[in-house]
Amino acid sequence: MAAATQTQDRSKALATALAQIDKSFGKGSIMRLGDESRPPVAVIPTGSTALDIALGIGGLPRGRVVEIFGPESSGKTTVALHAVANAQKAGGNAAFIDAEHALDPVYAKALGVDIDNLLVSQPDTGEQALEIADMLIRSGGLDIIVIDSVAALVPKAEIEGEMGDSHVGLQARLMSQALRKITGALSATGTTAIFINQLREKIGVFFGSPETTTGGKALKFYASVRIDVRRTQTLKDGDQPVGNRTKAKVVKNKMAPPFKQAEFDILYGQGISREGGLLDLGVDNGIIRKSGAWFTYGTDQLGQGKENSRNFLKDNPELAREIEDKILAALGIGEPGRRAREEAEAAVAAAATPSPEAAGSPKPARGRGRKSAKAAKEPKDEDKAEGATTEETDTIFGEDSSGF
Repeated sequence: MAAATQTQDRSKALATALAQIDKSFGKGSIMRLGDESRPPVAVIPTGSTALDIALGIGGLPRGRVVEIFGPESSGKTTVALHAVANAQKAGGNAAFIDAEHALDPVYAKALGVDIDNLLVSQPDTGEQALEIADMLIRSGGLDIIVIDSVAALVPKAEIEGEMGDSHVGLQARLMSQALRKITGALSATGTTAIFINQLREKIGVFFGSPETTTGGKALKFYASVRIDVRRTQTLKDGDQPVGNRTKAKVVKNKMAPPFKQAEFDILYGQGISREGGLLDLGVDNGIIRKSGAWFTYGTDQLGQGKENSRNFLKDNPELAREIEDKILAALGIGEPGRRAREEAEAAVAAAATPSPEAAGSPKPARGRGRKSAKAAKEPKDEDKAEGATTEETDTIFGEDSSGF
């Protein structure tokens, strides 16, 4: 009895505290996770179906910090620009903080970026860059913002100082302060922040990888997704280089299981080859058949050779979208995967629930039908006796009549 009273008192005290929090900080400041059904995580596609699958949710999560890092010319900015283009195609607004002063508008347009509506800033200092980013995020009108790159966010003290001056930890403190400020605003506004980062090597490391990223450790902690992008080989048309084969590894993922890898092609002047990735994934998952050099989808011949098949899918975007939806549904990723899971669950529930006709009709008793059939085939004992008497009588009269 005393325990029940104590539990009631604790519940009343908690309810009073929750009411006070709502009154002081606004309704919704604190809530129970089970009070409302949480919708699936909104995402921005990366432009590579293989990378979307490796991320586990179909793209880059909205309202989170994403870090893309890797060696030089590995495709970091290309992946970020594809995400910008996809956000704009969905009707969103995008900003690009060009701290490296190296953005190529012609290349960005070739990737599908609407450069006329892209907000671009080329700041003088790291403080200015992050302050602009903070103001844009807090406006609530932005869907995605790219900071290229963390290594180029030079603190003001370093710019104004002499060339040989030592500025230990300035950039790390700057990044730590900025991330503390913008993380909450990103979640509240649903804005995705992509930080592009470079690699450095630690001196005197004999065990493990000597590679590390710039800007301190704050970005590693605050990032929900970290993607390591590497160039693995050069694609050639004859002797002419036409692109790179790129491998991306999700080294950190708070939204799905990490450490998954994806490979895709980046073509010079065109960006990520989405169609080439669809061919690879379609063959791996049995959606596209490959016989020799021919690629076939259903009854449609896509082409002979990967290049011709890629061009065919590029000329038929609806067919490419259909193949992509089937791949995502088969792997349970994104919206197609969610629909496939719901259909499968509905089918299982329908199979487990008996139909009204089956539930209303009486079931025959076990063995009764078999017994009836047997009874119909075999005569009763009385019938057997009568049959035997009749046969015997006929036989006797027949013998008697022959005797007469």
